[in-house]
Amino acid sequence: MIEFQEVTKLYPNGVVGLENINLTISQGEFVAIIGASGAGKSTLIRTINGLTAISSGSLKVNGIEISKLKGRKLRNLRQNIGMVFQSYNLVPRISVLRNVLSSYAPHLSWIQVLFGWYPRAAKLGALESLNRVGILDKAFIRTDQLSGGQQQRVSLARALNQNPDILLADEPVAALDPVTAKEVMDDFKKINKELNKIVIINIHHVELALEYAHRIIAIKDGAIFFDGPVSAITNEVLDEIYRKSTTSKPS
Repeated sequence: MIEFQEVTKLYPNGVVGLENINLTISQGEFVAIIGASGAGKSTLIRTINGLTAISSGSLKVNGIEISKLKGRKLRNLRQNIGMVFQSYNLVPRISVLRNVLSSYAPHLSWIQVLFGWYPRAAKLGALESLNRVGILDKAFIRTDQLSGGQQQRVSLARALNQNPDILLADEPVAALDPVTAKEVMDDFKKINKELNKIVIINIHHVELALEYAHRIIAIKDGAIFFDGPVSAITNEVLDEIYRKSTTSKPS
């Protein structure tokens, strides 16, 4: 479970990234975060795993206060929160399997990581993650030989290989063509349904948000403008969400 209570993020330049966010997300939910560019979507996503520190309020993941964690304790919590980025964040010149196995690195010594000495169980788990997203046949191919959609599946398999309770995705299909975008969204839906994981996706494609998510959270000017089921979204609400604001905030 994720719990925001009066969470605010104030940047050093005085810009308010998030303002008084109150939010609870329960296990098994598929949530899409929508809003105009600069509304605060990425800021919201990144506070959940501590990539962006909150300025005030309380943010708990499974009952643990994120803002109080430092160093190893924060890294340990992040192992339970998978993250998929728009730009994939893969190492292009190594194999798909090695990229997925990198999620296991925190459990190994630096020399094991350097030489790729992963336990057999870790390798089997990585192969299972690749199989779940439909690219097991690419395991031993160099990552830079894959298409964008395949690379995003590798990124998803890497996050999944952590066996997290929560999967975060920051614009995971923004760089993909419409057909491939739907295929990747199908993978997120499958993981959400079959493994009962929280899936939270920051997404510009409203039509995909409405098709795949259970719940829509709309951010406008750093605040929650709408929070409810897909069925409650109307054209009028969408028009207001994307109406240009007079202030500019981080994405």
